[in-house]
Amino acid sequence: MVWLTRRSVTDRATVTISRVTTQQTGETAPTRPPKRAVATATEFVARHGGSARAVVENLGKGGARIVLIGQDGALGDVLVPDPTTGESVVEAVAGLESGDWDSDTAAALTIGPAHRRKMAGARAR
Repeated sequence: MVWLTRRSVTDRATVTISRVTTQQTGETAPTRPPKRAVATATEFVARHGGSARAVVENLGKGGARIVLIGQDGALGDVLVPDPTTGESVVEAVAGLESGDWDSDTAAALTIGPAHRRKMAGARAR
């Protein structure tokens, strides 16, 4: 493995971007999931029935959002730096199944009245 590092200095901050590649193929090695994201997703799965679905959504420059849907229909999310990291978090958590926004995933979601009012904002009041 080879560490490729690029540094850029802006006003007062130094940003380091690192990437691991394999010498044989030149492919990027799997991203290590952040411990905090794995812990949050694992806790969600444990609290909501022992299994959950996960949909990784790309937020562009803002990173990626892992939308979690528990076995009991509960909704949660975890923010990560990019979609690749999101996929690695999903793979690292036992009981978490990767999915898309298909009819089965949407049907598994249970949205209660309090959440609907919160999403509606001033119109619901």
